[in-house]
Amino acid sequence: MPSRRRFLAGSAATVGAGAFSATIGTAAPATAEARAVPEDTTRPPNLVVVLADDLGRGELGAYGQRLIATPRIDRLAAEGLRFTDAYSTAAVCAPSRCSLLTGLHAGHATVRANPSGAQGALTATDTTFAEVLRARGYRTGLFGKWGFGPEAADQPSHPNARGFDEFHGYIDHGHAHQYYPAQLWRDGVKEAVPANAGGAKGAYAPELLLGSALDFVDRHADRPFLLFLAPTVPHAPSDAPDHGPYADRPWTAADKGHAAQVSLLDSHVGRIVDRLRARGLDQDTVLILASDNGPHEEGGVNPDLFDANGPLRGYKRNLYEGGIRVPLIAWGPGRVPPGTSDRPTPLTDLLPTLAELGGAPAPADVDGLSAAPLLTGAAVAARHDHLYWYRDERGVTGRANAQDDGRATWLAEALRKDRWKAVRFAPVRDHALPDDQWQVELYDLATDLGETSDVAARHPATTAELVALMRASWRDTFPRTAFGTALTAPESVVPGEAFTVTAVLANGSARPWSAPALTLGVPAGWTVRATTPTGADRLAAAARLTASWQVTVPAGAAPATPARLTAEGTALAPGGPVRYAAAATATTVPPAPTRDGYLSDLPWIGAVNGWGPVERDASNGRNAAGDGTPISFGGTTYAKGLGVHAYSAVSYHLGGVADRFTALVGIDDFSARQSTLGATRATVHGDGRVLATTGVLTAATGPVPLDVDVRGVRVLRLEVSDANARTSFDHTSWALARITVRT
Repeated sequence: MPSRRRFLAGSAATVGAGAFSATIGTAAPATAEARAVPEDTTRPPNLVVVLADDLGRGELGAYGQRLIATPRIDRLAAEGLRFTDAYSTAAVCAPSRCSLLTGLHAGHATVRANPSGAQGALTATDTTFAEVLRARGYRTGLFGKWGFGPEAADQPSHPNARGFDEFHGYIDHGHAHQYYPAQLWRDGVKEAVPANAGGAKGAYAPELLLGSALDFVDRHADRPFLLFLAPTVPHAPSDAPDHGPYADRPWTAADKGHAAQVSLLDSHVGRIVDRLRARGLDQDTVLILASDNGPHEEGGVNPDLFDANGPLRGYKRNLYEGGIRVPLIAWGPGRVPPGTSDRPTPLTDLLPTLAELGGAPAPADVDGLSAAPLLTGAAVAARHDHLYWYRDERGVTGRANAQDDGRATWLAEALRKDRWKAVRFAPVRDHALPDDQWQVELYDLATDLGETSDVAARHPATTAELVALMRASWRDTFPRTAFGTALTAPESVVPGEAFTVTAVLANGSARPWSAPALTLGVPAGWTVRATTPTGADRLAAAARLTASWQVTVPAGAAPATPARLTAEGTALAPGGPVRYAAAATATTVPPAPTRDGYLSDLPWIGAVNGWGPVERDASNGRNAAGDGTPISFGGTTYAKGLGVHAYSAVSYHLGGVADRFTALVGIDDFSARQSTLGATRATVHGDGRVLATTGVLTAATGPVPLDVDVRGVRVLRLEVSDANARTSFDHTSWALARITVRT
């Protein structure tokens, strides 16, 4: 059935393409008709991605498994395309999933290691395959494990901010290890799971999340959708509702549970396929199944019992083939021809592949290459010159460590080029270590798939070539070409005063777009006027369209009220119309202070403060003066204070009337008694500029006095950040935080 996807702004007041004609480069001014983006009446395929957690390549019947039954997945493999040389993008979860989502290998990606302290996070510059497809009108949903922090809503690393319209599951990496959690996230809200309250095991999370995925299919059967099902099975622990057909096997409980989890995954995939067929969608869908890395041995599981890595060397955490070569199956009746492919295919290819299948432009600066031609019947698809992996892992398990000859916690890299595979280890945790200090091995996969014979000494030129490619594959930072829409607006706005908002539509793809335009949506009652052109005839590859508006909040607007601004960039890409949205929150400020006073007596504009309350009742400005939290440093108690937890940011409206800000800031006595491990850094911002910053604050350093010139500052922001990746001990306080007002 055809889809109906209209690209219109949905806010209360919108100013955009009709306001001005514009040109980019030497293009002629666009007419309003030329810039109108047509409705798209073609239906691209629904896309379903299933990503198992720690599923070994050899744990599916289609790849040789004999002890665990996986009939539904095996049937998909027989009816679809089975890849023999598919690779995860890392040997552990977080970096693998980051690369899969963004199309960047571990030498370029934002998250390159599993968390050993602070949770890895995606950023606003990370474009996921969900963002790419949503721009083409796909409804996008993620059900299961996300695995990137922080565990909070309304921040750039949240699934809703990275392209998923709907999310139900785990944000935190560690939380995802709970099969009977007391709560799960649904979009930006933590929802209790009552059946699991008090440690009960009444609701098995994989079943709950599958239910949400099936409901997603039902609700969006009439339009193209992207369903990303990311169950936590068969990750440790080996919790399963029952051991099913494996209950009587002479195995350990961990192995029985593991086998049951793999079969449960098989059943869940089958139920997704059944629902697609029941809705008449199977002929309109491409389903892709893979795993994030090789098989695990945690929680007592014996991967060798199941021959979980088949003929390959290594397990999860190893950069040998067993740790990174994974199952990959593509299924789509009438779309994906049955067969096998030996094309070396890393999961970085998922983003460009999904983009091509969905007719969506993709970022041109990704490392992945589209395998879509193979999925649509072509004999060949573009091939990588080489594949690269990086490992920075502090966790260790026995079998993996033995495969690495005791080097499981060393930095490691691997690279495959044609038949050759190089693996190297750094004896110190420093990627900049000179090449001659790494321990390098070379394997010929054409004759030694099990990587049993290191031939580096016999092929020094080949070894040197692959090491040079490894070095070239790594970038300390990887600046991205802008892609999609970005919106810049002040965090705080004054009722009755005009302010400027700027939006950018960036064509980060490889091909030009036509009829680019930007619109701005503001709350009802606000006035908005475009001050620059907002559209053009053409937007070249890597070019940007920038537009600005003057916005005024009504003079009588209530203070401390957050308001949402939305910018939408639309264009006609080669595959069809696209729409990219961006949002920002602007909060109306309270009145400026009229006399000297403590910040704990002033209403704040906003507060982001981790776990700790900004003051004891989190009601600043609502209670009587004098309710600031008492703070103690070195045995001295100060009655006026702000207690916060890194990361924190508290903002106040000074309105340009103050001249000095003074305070003591440090880790207070109460926090020091809990632990001496806390370390933070405090920064004072004025209107977005850094006015002062401390060194590292610890319990041993004591508080640092601040005396800051704030003349002319309209918005004061006090920020505390973690300084040693141990956020659990980072409670920090501002004592005697005070401003003086000019007379």
